[in-house]
Amino acid sequence: MMSLISPSKAQKKLAENARAKRLQMALTQEGLANRSGVPVRTLRKFEQEGAISLASFLKLYMVLGGLDDIIAASASKQTAFASIDEVLSTPRAPTRKRGTRK
Repeated sequence: MMSLISPSKAQKKLAENARAKRLQMALTQEGLANRSGVPVRTLRKFEQEGAISLASFLKLYMVLGGLDDIIAASASKQTAFASIDEVLSTPRAPTRKRGTRK
């Protein structure tokens, strides 16, 4: 399913959420930067513009306590079956190891 939110808006929303978590934990930008290993300048740019590397983003969320949620949100969804009959009647397709699109 495609999202109706643009990547730039998503970046800004993620930055807002991270800032809110930081403030909820009563951490200063310097405190979060020291605990995460992310430079203060990078953290400030992230909170203002939403721009950050994935590695730095994950370091911040490791301290903010949301890393497991991010990993869970990116996992592929399994189909929930209502009965054993549905499970048995579903053809087993091989799991793709590589994509075909370039």
